[in-house]
Amino acid sequence: MEREDRRSTGLVGLDLALEGGIPKGAVILVVGNPLNGLDLFARQFWQIEEEKSDGGTYLILDGDPLEGMIDVREKKLGQFGDLMQGERVVVDSLSTLILDHGLDAALDLIRQAQDYARREGANVLCTLYEGLHSPIEEIRLFRAADGYFELRQQIDGSEVQRKMGIFKMKGLDLPNQLVPYNITAEGLELSTTKRVV
Repeated sequence: MEREDRRSTGLVGLDLALEGGIPKGAVILVVGNPLNGLDLFARQFWQIEEEKSDGGTYLILDGDPLEGMIDVREKKLGQFGDLMQGERVVVDSLSTLILDHGLDAALDLIRQAQDYARREGANVLCTLYEGLHSPIEEIRLFRAADGYFELRQQIDGSEVQRKMGIFKMKGLDLPNQLVPYNITAEGLELSTTKRVV
C-alpha cells in the first residue's frame, strides 16, 4: 500500500488512514504518554524493517536507552541535528527538552529536524507527553510540525478505549480522524475502520 512518495508508519491501519504513509521529508509530532502506547509507537516507527531501508536514529533525552538508541542527555543542544541519520529518526521526548531548556530549544530542534528530513527525504517523529505543557506551548509545537497525531485513552468502568487522532498532515487533504487502536505485545495495532470528527 505504501506509495513511493510516502514512508510507512509501521502501523498498517495508520498507513491506510494516511493514504499510504507519512509524506517523505515530514516531521511528525505525536502526543500521548507511556500508558497509552507513546513509547511503543515511537519504537515501532523506528524499528520497522523494509527491504530498502537504511534504518534510522533514536535520540533519547529521558530514560535509559535501549540497544541502538543514542543517549543525548549529556549532548549540547546544537549537536542533536548532527546525530540524525537514516530514513527514520525519533526524538524522545520534546517534553524533556522543554522542561530542561525551554520551548525555544524544542522549536529549534524541530527546525533542525525539518532541514534534515527535507534534505535527506527522511522522516522525524518527535514525542511529547500530554498534560505537561501550557496550551500556548502546545499550539506553537503543533504549528511547527508537519504532522500531528494524538494518542487518547478513555477508561469506562473496566474497559479501556484507545483512539489515535490524526489532526494534521502537511501535503494531505485529510479530515480530522479518530482511529481505534489496541496495544499488543508487538506494539500498537490500528483498526482499519475510522471515525471522522
